[in-house]
Amino acid sequence: MKLRTDVLPAEQVYAILANERRRRALEQLGSVGGVVTVNELSTLVAGRETGESPPPKRCRESVYTSLVQTHLPKLEELGVVEYDRETQTIELSRHARDVALYTEIVAKGGVTWSELYRALGVASLTVVLAALLGVPLVSAVDPVLWTSLALGAFALTGAYQLWVNRFSVLRQFRIGRNGLLSRRRS
Repeated sequence: MKLRTDVLPAEQVYAILANERRRRALEQLGSVGGVVTVNELSTLVAGRETGESPPPKRCRESVYTSLVQTHLPKLEELGVVEYDRETQTIELSRHARDVALYTEIVAKGGVTWSELYRALGVASLTVVLAALLGVPLVSAVDPVLWTSLALGAFALTGAYQLWVNRFSVLRQFRIGRNGLLSRRRS
């Protein structure tokens, strides 16, 4: 197994994340997954900024201009995105994961939620397979019970994550709801 040595330095990651529009652009690129045009990205980012769908033309144009003139060239220079100026397309590149690690919410113990869920999934699968294969001690308990315990562990972890992040979840709900309300009025 080869370890990566070309990881973005923390200072550069912080410089990238210091700008809210850049953070939103990376967030939208990550959620879309794959190639996206500058127009599509500017519409997505403007929609997040205003909470409106579709976002106002003036905001889309402002986002488009700042992406093309400032943010995309910087992100491309640092290897976070691949930006084709001719086709006006963007996709995440090799250093996007370095930046994403800094944006993940970390659970207690210094583990990200995705790492926690992954470990829980692997442990659950291992125990259930061991029960099915007749491994001593583990096979003494019915595999259905092990599966139920694993599902319960996922449910409890999910509930705990929601509780810990309840204020950010509520804030996102309010933002989404305000966007919905403003669309109904117009």
